[in-house]
Amino acid sequence: MTFRSLISILSLSLASFSALSFQLPASMLSMNRELALSPAKSALLHQETGPLRTRILDQYQKWKGTHYQWGGTTHRGVDCSALMQHLFSDAAHLNLPRTTGEQIHRGVKVAQYRLKAGDLVFFQTGPDRRHVGVYIGNSQFIHASRSQGVTVSTLTDDYWQAHYITARRVTDRSV
Repeated sequence: MTFRSLISILSLSLASFSALSFQLPASMLSMNRELALSPAKSALLHQETGPLRTRILDQYQKWKGTHYQWGGTTHRGVDCSALMQHLFSDAAHLNLPRTTGEQIHRGVKVAQYRLKAGDLVFFQTGPDRRHVGVYIGNSQFIHASRSQGVTVSTLTDDYWQAHYITARRVTDRSV
């Protein structure tokens, strides 16, 4: 087969592919429905992503290195859900519930591939244990780690990928 013949076949293949009507599988459609919002409501959810990220990072600097303490709510020791309460209260003036079990039901469910800065990310870290952090972009999230205290970790890390369960986007109307 000549190079010219190969190019002709490739061109015809691409042309016929683009003419096909493409439909998403049912599993992909359900992921798209997770954020099936009106354009106005969707814009409301996304309008503060840039400034919100900056405010969350500013608050992170105040908490960075604070050691983890289950049930802790202060700079002497904080757990993951209390850290989220503080970050959202100070950065976004949103009052989240106290526990991860309550926080996981707030807001709108978001597919992992649609995460925006400010989304809560949840993990199942044990049979009866959940963990929460806040997404800050570039596959990173802030959380209170048992071993490192308040820190930034990467969602693509094998441990976090294996334990990831869901994400939620919270607004003043959803808390």
